[in-house]
Amino acid sequence: MSIATNVTWHAAAVTKHDRRTKNKHKSCAVWFTGLSGSGKSSIANALSSELHQMGVREYVLDGDNIRHGLNRDLGFSNHDRTENIRRIGEVAKLFVDSGAIVTTAFISPFRSDRNQARNLFDEGEFIEVFVDCPLEECERRDPKRLYAKARSGEIKDFTGIHSPYEAPEQPEITIHSQFVTVNEAVEEIVTYLRAKDIL
Repeated sequence: MSIATNVTWHAAAVTKHDRRTKNKHKSCAVWFTGLSGSGKSSIANALSSELHQMGVREYVLDGDNIRHGLNRDLGFSNHDRTENIRRIGEVAKLFVDSGAIVTTAFISPFRSDRNQARNLFDEGEFIEVFVDCPLEECERRDPKRLYAKARSGEIKDFTGIHSPYEAPEQPEITIHSQFVTVNEAVEEIVTYLRAKDIL
């Protein structure tokens, strides 16, 4: 990938601090990671709904939705997965700069990619939420029939079957989605956001 050299950063007249002050809350990226079927999207959208009801400026970046537009040119090779997460990290950073709380629901299987995304943000702005669910349970749920297709050979490079998932070593929050409800998970995250003075 070539990097443009004839560009100059243009400082904005309205700052992140200005937007946060107007919003009456801080901004951050709540980065959900976990296997397909672990419950990332369900929890992310429920959190979004709860924050919206609280009057918080928020947005959800969902893996499947992003691949319909911004990342529709990417496949599922290791290289494409890395580029997928790189782009999402940059987009999430823009949302945080806008003063919003952005939630991202992506498998994001590689630690190095998640760490690269984390490094885009100021201290405390990147909140990694590991939605920890055993492969067997995710495969039992299989809401999109992806595991069945992967097992039959219809899908290649599928995380957890053909491609590894590297669990976070020190996430800010771990949700054991096999044992808690979506609402309980949302409550835990909101409690964390309040404890960190983001809300």
